[in-house]
Amino acid sequence: MTTPTGAFRQFQYPTAPLAVYPEEAINGHRAFIARRRALRPSEEYRTPTDAEWEEFLGHFEQRKVALGDCGRAYGTICQHEHSCVRCPVLRVDPAQRLRPEEIRSNLRERVAEAEREGWLGEAEGLRVSLAATENKLSQLDDRRRRATTINLGIPTFREIAGRIS
Repeated sequence: MTTPTGAFRQFQYPTAPLAVYPEEAINGHRAFIARRRALRPSEEYRTPTDAEWEEFLGHFEQRKVALGDCGRAYGTICQHEHSCVRCPVLRVDPAQRLRPEEIRSNLRERVAEAEREGWLGEAEGLRVSLAATENKLSQLDDRRRRATTINLGIPTFREIAGRIS
């Protein structure tokens, strides 16, 4: 059986392949950006003052919370009234894992108390917070699993070269 060397050779690269885009796509994107910028007020493209820059950096300092970091956009208020465990943009710090576990335990006790006392509205709100806390813990577990390196057993060049010679 013969190998179609011409067809096969086109898929062999001396180095890793790079993405190549047609020049018209690049020029079209640049023109789009230029049109968008022309529509925006020119003062938005000036260098910020020191006070503006400090305010911007301060935004990120204010996003640090006991459980981790809040990822809400610059200049926005917290729509969850700092009930961060319910917030979808809260990124829990893995070093703080015990805190959400304690919150979950406390919420379970409070749900039981609310149900025992007949506080149905309170119980429902606490269940929402409990579900959000369990979701945050699940996200932490997922991040830990993804961060784990898995050795696929791919041989090194020396191992391959050693087999050939």
